[in-house]
Amino acid sequence: MENANTNHGKNKFLVKTAVVGVVAGLIGGGASYVALDQINNANLNNNQAQTTISSNSAKTSKNSAKTSGTMTPAYNDVKGAVVSVINMKRQSNSSNNSLFDIFGDNDDDSSSKKGKLQTYSEGSGVIYMKSGNKGYIVTNNHVVSGSDKVQVMLSNGKTVNARIVGTDATTDLAVLAIDSGYVTQTAEFGDSKTLQAGQTVIAVGSPLGSEYASTVTQGIISAPARSITTSSANQQTVVQTDAAINPGNSGGALVNSAGQVIGINSMKLAQSSDGTSVEGMGFAIPSNEVVTIVNQLVKKGKITRPQLGVKVIALQGIPASYRKHLNIKSNLKSGIYIASVTKNGSAAAAGMKTGDVIVKVDGKTVTDVASLHSILYDHKVGDTVNLTVDRNGKTLNLRVKLQAN
Repeated sequence: MENANTNHGKNKFLVKTAVVGVVAGLIGGGASYVALDQINNANLNNNQAQTTISSNSAKTSKNSAKTSGTMTPAYNDVKGAVVSVINMKRQSNSSNNSLFDIFGDNDDDSSSKKGKLQTYSEGSGVIYMKSGNKGYIVTNNHVVSGSDKVQVMLSNGKTVNARIVGTDATTDLAVLAIDSGYVTQTAEFGDSKTLQAGQTVIAVGSPLGSEYASTVTQGIISAPARSITTSSANQQTVVQTDAAINPGNSGGALVNSAGQVIGINSMKLAQSSDGTSVEGMGFAIPSNEVVTIVNQLVKKGKITRPQLGVKVIALQGIPASYRKHLNIKSNLKSGIYIASVTKNGSAAAAGMKTGDVIVKVDGKTVTDVASLHSILYDHKVGDTVNLTVDRNGKTLNLRVKLQAN
């Protein structure tokens, strides 16, 4: 999630106020302590008491560890590749109406084109590749959406212009390009399929904007493949973590202990549907899906997806208590559950039914939506795939011709 600029100034004021309050408290307490100490010393002098100072003064150890954090090497592997992404928009000059504007005689297509570019929001991004004269950055689509111009603040504090190479609203991913001369470090993607619950990770980005660039937070993997429904009603398989993710972290890196990017931070759950406040529930787009999408965006600038014509959810993401509610009769522990079949779609034509569970595609096991997408996206629209389906305990083989999204 990006940091909206409209609140940034207010938040900045509140933060400074809080800091001043704390500092003032410390100074006041210190002054009071010194005054009290002086009074005590005066009383001791009056009583002819003597004060001795121990020769064993406190001192800093020369053997202090230079790197005490176990994730510090991992952070060093990516810190130069994580950037702040600045979404800039033109502000309308509607307040400066002239007589020509009033009578509709303004020759400009829009008064907003005259407006000054201002920072609208800020997020994060990761430089993942340097090719030719370009450096490529992955970020979230919602970070750059609606921008009139995009800039990137590098880890050294330098701000440079960026060009949008391609965007994909479905996965909420976008690719930017900058001059390769500015690239000093690129991040490496890890295999998100190897993630395990309880594994230590760090999130690197710019919470609340570039003022807090290169902020790193640590947590664990809560779920390697959690199926969720986004605000745009898209179903996604994401990596769940309790590493602190705040507005501005969107598009930043989720990094394993080997210093590899295993996810792109995208969203957090702040409260439940009934308004209950929630902490420690952040989500990242798995790196394997990120790699597939960014490669297509660089090549074509957009994503044309082959699809089956079904709505699905991963079985492993469905708690046992909900299986009965969804009328899931299969005893399988993993696979892709068919929640609905699109009328007149390819899957319907092939005989697929609601309640079926896809266990293999082209002979490859699928355990989550990301793995299903990964296989499908290796095909083109019009290709035929072989599905191994479990229907009430019986195994069926269906051939489905992929349709366009």
